[in-house]
Amino acid sequence: MTADMAKKSRKQQPGGTPATVALTAAGVPFTVHSYDHDPSHPSYGEEAAEAMGVAPERVFKTLVADVDGALTVAVVPVAGQLDLKALASAAGGKRAAMADPALAERTTGYVRGGISPLGQRKRLPTVLDESATRHETICVSAGRRGLEVELSPADLTGLTSAVLAPIGRV
Repeated sequence: MTADMAKKSRKQQPGGTPATVALTAAGVPFTVHSYDHDPSHPSYGEEAAEAMGVAPERVFKTLVADVDGALTVAVVPVAGQLDLKALASAAGGKRAAMADPALAERTTGYVRGGISPLGQRKRLPTVLDESATRHETICVSAGRRGLEVELSPADLTGLTSAVLAPIGRV
């Protein structure tokens, strides 16, 4: 992405979401993708990939899990699923389970289907599936349903202090 594209994308989001505000404050180049969210679609991530015309391997979903009593963010491709055992291992724990959705929403400040790994109310430990590094850019939620940000995996890793690990499975 060129610097001009990044400037243009920032100008399109005055104020923006906490995720886009965090990206802008960090000076990270990103592109915002907006689409009309269909509440009847069975998968937020697959809907995003279809609506944007982006390969599902490049669109990542943000999931919140409980690893040994600590909330942890897992970012995996929408084309697959989260491997909870692998997440626990990557986070230095023994057991992982999906977090209560209401707790995930309260802690991150985002609604389910719009949870972003960026700009969360309480910064949580983050694990990014290593498959992200196979792509020049990936898309993650920008903080609400129907809004995604495209950025480099390296920038996402740096901003979230994410651990890279094989936590996704097909």
